[in-house]
Amino acid sequence: MAQILFRNMSLLDPRWEEARDGYEVLIEGETIREVSDGPIRAAQVQVVDCGKRTLMPGLIDCHVHTMHSEVYVNRLETVPLTLMAAHGADRLKRMLDRGFTAVRDAGGADWGIKAAVEAGLIAGPRLFISGRSIGPTGGHNDRNRRTQTEPVCGCCNAMVFIRAIADGPDEVRKAAREQLRQGADQVKFMVSGGVASPYDPLESRQFTVEEMSAGVEEAKAFGRYALAHAYTPEAITRAMKAGVRTIEHGNLVDAEAARLMASKGAYMVPNLVAYVVMKERAASYGMTRDMLDKNEHVLKAGYAELEICRQAGVKMGYGSDLLGALENEQSREFLIRREVMAPIEVLRSATLVGAEIVRQQGRLGVVEPGAFADLLLVDGDPLRDFGLLQDGGAHLPAIMKGGQFHKHTI
Repeated sequence: MAQILFRNMSLLDPRWEEARDGYEVLIEGETIREVSDGPIRAAQVQVVDCGKRTLMPGLIDCHVHTMHSEVYVNRLETVPLTLMAAHGADRLKRMLDRGFTAVRDAGGADWGIKAAVEAGLIAGPRLFISGRSIGPTGGHNDRNRRTQTEPVCGCCNAMVFIRAIADGPDEVRKAAREQLRQGADQVKFMVSGGVASPYDPLESRQFTVEEMSAGVEEAKAFGRYALAHAYTPEAITRAMKAGVRTIEHGNLVDAEAARLMASKGAYMVPNLVAYVVMKERAASYGMTRDMLDKNEHVLKAGYAELEICRQAGVKMGYGSDLLGALENEQSREFLIRREVMAPIEVLRSATLVGAEIVRQQGRLGVVEPGAFADLLLVDGDPLRDFGLLQDGGAHLPAIMKGGQFHKHTI
């Protein structure tokens, strides 16, 4: 089995507080075989002289939308599934180019695009899929026009393909079972209003505890878990009562809801970059005034969310949630969180905590024997300068996923 040896570098394992010099890392097949603070001896090995650069684990984004190629989601009505898939493939490659070697799709990506990545038909990160997000009539993922009274076929309309509508515990249970049958790694529920939807107020109450509980029960029975789109303390509390494992967004969380999350071992996945970039650019892509007003409201609360969760002991994963052409700012979340968090904590959100969220702790987000060889070589120490993780991967001369180089320019 082919072996690759990284030497002459600093090693940044997020379990440490800073990078350490003098380490070598041996790769065999798709995993890490040996990590040593001294020379590693191996015969017939490909040696990579890292030139004093920093070797670190690949990044994990726990909230992406592979298939959402439009900022104003309703424009997907005119996109056929073939074009949506082509856009999705392109988006996945760019994520890997930026150093994200694993991503959790929070609604839209199906088993087909995941299988294409795993088969090497398209370049992309490890993909953990939710299938179609599930929401109630009139909720965050009900994009039907008010003049539309009949259901729309999902076989040729990209907007319909990425979502499922269900009302009542039995329908939610059935919808969750269908996503699990289709290969979902986790099931996504809509619990409150959202920014990018046309009709629902942010504070609207959507799925009931009984409805969510039915879906969560099915996810757990299948060996999976549930995530929930939720902004308000009430929505978060209802999700916790139903047994949801991760909260997406959560901008309006209060101390009481955060303590409840911590008591249940739940995770928060903030996406502050989405609101910053929507404020800057989304109007030019068709977002309405009402949507931008909602965006302004949650943006103002976003930084407080980080502190509230930190004080309550809620673990926070890295998430970007960027739609359409805004996805080129995926790595900017590092810079935004750095304003209120220590660099190592920000990095851990995109490595150690991300690995826990996708249930791959010890396999992703660390540099240790037995872990997947998902690695980045950085032109410097990212803990000193998160600018090294910007610019579409320009400062990453080597990107490895599963022991194979996606990029190798040394």
